[in-house]
Amino acid sequence: MSFDPNARLDPGQLQDRRGRIGGRGIAVGGGGLGLVFVIAYLLLGGDPSAIGLDTSGGTGGFSGPDATTLQQECKTGADANQRADCRIVGYVNSIQAYWKTEFQASGEQYSDADTVLFSDQTSTACGTASSAVGPFYCPNDVSVYLDLGFFDELQQRFGAHGGAFAEAYVVAHEYGHHVQDLLGILGRGSETGAGGTSVRTELMADCLAGVWADHATETGFLEPLTQADIADALDAAAAVGDDRIQARTQGQVDPESWTHGSSEQRQTWFTTGMDQGTADACDTFAGGN
Repeated sequence: MSFDPNARLDPGQLQDRRGRIGGRGIAVGGGGLGLVFVIAYLLLGGDPSAIGLDTSGGTGGFSGPDATTLQQECKTGADANQRADCRIVGYVNSIQAYWKTEFQASGEQYSDADTVLFSDQTSTACGTASSAVGPFYCPNDVSVYLDLGFFDELQQRFGAHGGAFAEAYVVAHEYGHHVQDLLGILGRGSETGAGGTSVRTELMADCLAGVWADHATETGFLEPLTQADIADALDAAAAVGDDRIQARTQGQVDPESWTHGSSEQRQTWFTTGMDQGTADACDTFAGGN
């Protein structure tokens, strides 16, 4: 996967809090939940409050130097081809450009969501986030939170192959939640289980990520995707399936406790989004598993 080297990036759609100190310490409840379980539960959109993380919503100030790296270093697609943080800028720009166009075509208005890059921990309107929680979307402050170290965890702890477009899938999934939020779908429920509302919400976000992937080149940021790029995204989707995570962390699979869907479900819905290329194909609430 590569970016058009002449594409102009807009780092203003991101906040860079890396290396800055702020917020309260994270409190992990639920009887001594381990780091792996916390990542497994919150991976790609889990609710921190549901497993006892501190969600007091502290918005204490940040100390440390102003974060100017993105503005100075991430100006073009050529920069995105060289730097991981600039790649995230490029993904966010492309994803939001696509959804803005789609909303306008439907007579609706798309409003941007910031992506916040952080290291270690940061304050959010959904509570204090640490690097252990993985990427997530917070509707309370309309922001996606991401520690770039997560992508190493995805490979080392969950066996994903990695790759640049695996990162794109993760970012696009979180923006899928933002789209759901704008459409009034995100809060439909939190019922667990293979057919529960939580799983259906997550699978819809996977499908919406696939829809963007189908149109990514049209946004002017990315070069045409290769089969290897698509394989990387599908591999990442499989790596964060509830069944695979449970097998790796618990040694058994319990579909009644699923929150995000199986590896097969996640791959299927991402593929559906790519194949159909329209959000109309992503109604997981009516479309079964």
